[in-house]
Parts: sequence; C-alpha cells; structure tokens
Amino acid sequence: MPDGESAVGSSVEAVFREERGRLLASLVHRFGDLDLAEEVASEAIEAALVHWPTDGVPSRPGAWLLTTARRRAVDRLRRDRVLATRLAVLRAEAERADPAPPADADRELPDDRLALFFTCAHPALAAPDRAALTLRFLAGLTTVEVARAFLVPPATMAQRLVRAKRKIRDARIPFRVPGEDELPGRLPTVLQAVYSVFTEGYAASSGPDLQRIDLAEEAIRLGRILRRLLPAEREVAGLLALMLLVHARRDARTGPDGALILLDEQDRGRWDRPMIEEGRGLVVVALTGPAPGPYGVQAAIAALHDEAADVASTDWPQVVALYDVLLDLVPSPIVALNRAAAVAMRDGPEAGLALLDGLADDPHLRGHHPYPAARADLLRRLGRYDEAAEAYRNALALVGTEPERAYLLGQLRAVTTE
Repeated sequence: MPDGESAVGSSVEAVFREERGRLLASLVHRFGDLDLAEEVASEAIEAALVHWPTDGVPSRPGAWLLTTARRRAVDRLRRDRVLATRLAVLRAEAERADPAPPADADRELPDDRLALFFTCAHPALAAPDRAALTLRFLAGLTTVEVARAFLVPPATMAQRLVRAKRKIRDARIPFRVPGEDELPGRLPTVLQAVYSVFTEGYAASSGPDLQRIDLAEEAIRLGRILRRLLPAEREVAGLLALMLLVHARRDARTGPDGALILLDEQDRGRWDRPMIEEGRGLVVVALTGPAPGPYGVQAAIAALHDEAADVASTDWPQVVALYDVLLDLVPSPIVALNRAAAVAMRDGPEAGLALLDGLADDPHLRGHHPYPAARADLLRRLGRYDEAAEAYRNALALVGTEPERAYLLGQLRAVTTE
C-alpha cells in the first residue's frame, strides 16, 4: 500500500477504534438490532477506505461513518422487507411492554453508549454474557480478546456472543436506560462491565504490552459519564475513584523498553498527582454514608497506596483492615490473595505465605498467574529458593503478557543462581 493509502488506513483504524462504541450505539438506537448495526458499521469502514484516499479524511470522520452506516442500513431494510418488518414489530412491542421514561433534562444521556451498556447488562442475560457483550460492543475488544479475558476458546466466545444477541432480540430487551425504580438492581452489572474494560486496560490479558492505555481511559471516560448521570450513587463515585487512583500510576508502571516495574520500585514522582487528588475526593464521597460498597473500599485501599511516600511507609494495618471489610462484602479468592499479600507486608512473608498456602486448593486460582507469582515472591524473601523457582515456573506457564513474562523469567534466573 502506498504511503498515502497507508496513512489513510491508519486514520480509519484510529477513528473506528475511537468511534466504534458510539457508532454501534447510535445504530442500535436507530434500528434496534445489534447484528444489523455491526454489519453496516463494517460496511461504512470499507466505504471510508475507498473514498478517503481520494476525497481526504473528513473533518468529522465519526459523523461521516455514522451517516454512511445509516444509509447502508436503510438500503438493507428496503431490500429485505422481512427484516424491516421484524425489526419494526420488535421495537413496537418492546416500547409497549417497557416504555421509555419521559424526557427529563436531568436524566438526558450524554450519548447512546450508556443505553447500550444497560442493554448489554440486562438481567434477562446470563452474567457471563453481559460482560462479554459489553467488552465486545462497548470496549471494542475483538472476539479473540474477549475470549482471552474469559479464558475460553475464540469459537466458544463467538457462539456465546451470537447466543446473547439472539436473547436480546427474542426477549425484546429495549434499548434505553432503566427507570429510577430499576436502577439499584441494574447498576451493579453496568459498573462491573465498566470495570471489566478498565481491568483489561490496566492489566492486559495477553500481548506485548502490560497496559492498554486506550481501554483504561475509555473506561474512565464512561465512569465519568455514569458519575454525571447518577451523582447520588456512591458506588459510581467509588468505581471512578478506584480507576483514577490506579490509572494515576500508569507512567511509572513500565520502563522505557516496556519492562514491568513493581509498586515498590516505581518513581512516584511520575504518578499523576491531579488524578490522585480527584480520586481521593471521590473516595470521600464513596465512603460517606451507610455501609460502603466494594468499589468504595477498593478505592480507599488504592488511596492509601497513592498517599504513601514509599512501600515501607504505607499504612499496611489499615490496608489489611480494609481488605477484611472487602472480603466480607466480596468473599472472593482474588480478594483473599490480595489480603494475604498485604498481611505479608504487615506481619512478614511467613504470615502471608501461610494464608496463600491456605488458598492452594481453590479452583479459581489454579489458572491465575498472580497466585504462584505471589507465592514465589514470599518464598524468595524467606530464602527458600528452590521452592521459589518452582512457583515462578508455575506462574510463567500461566502468564499472558510479555512484560510480565520477562519479569518472572528474571526473577527465576535470580533465585536459581542463589
């Protein structure tokens, strides 16, 4: 491809990556069908690759793609009257059964993506399908990337996505934000969906890079939209605070060559202080009132790390106490793993290792590389180098990203030369 065409191709890719969620949401809003929205969005990209090299990239490329996709959808419906009739009937039935609330300036959506979030997180869908749809259609992950996030084969994930889209259609799930009475029951799944996007951005499941900054920042942007839409929801504030406080360390987490830098070795002068201050303010909001939620508690833990001058001066007793609260709220082996690491910092590596060994039979941790990596670190600190080497090898068999693999290999070499 000539340089000009290559540049245009890169522009199209960048625009689509940025606009994909908005484009799909607008198309679903207009036509009420995820399959149709995906198809015409792809056709719009193909049209851009034909026209932009000669006509130039438009000043509003997202609007150009949306207009083109809408025209393709209208053409498709004119040719396929059966599809047009089916979609019209489904939209009419959905509106009669579950009418949208009247327009209210205070509840008006910033863009259509929030409605798509609530559609993907509808309680009629199975929990794994909600997260998979959200990662696919809102975060823009490929089917292969979503499959990696769920530790399933791509073909299995493709079938799951097809089945979930069929469920949305067959169950007449409407494309809208739920009413005020529904929000408390529906919001947790949306928050989890946003956090899933952030997690993939903060700690990529696989690939050459430790972080996918674009995904993490997209999740934060969506968190800000939720915060504006639902200012009274403390867990929305907690989620946004957590993401800000963690993302503030992004520039210090890797070296110039992309190598992993752990928390105790990071240059804290490179942390984003304005972002930390914003996150700390939101922690206060999240923890003010009745019993806090899990995102608020996790944000408070992140704030303690960000406020400390170094790892040694971190308030580890308070960190452990917050993990105790979190473990009551979310009795998860991942939380127990993180608590054990904090206990090791408070009480020493032997105490932490005892807790980790108590989790050895948990099936949820068998494929989770941070578990053997944490054991390896504590065994190394205790001078049990042979056992540490075995644990590092176990972690290497499970790790997904190249920077983490390189770090673990370095640690393995260090303990095998002791």
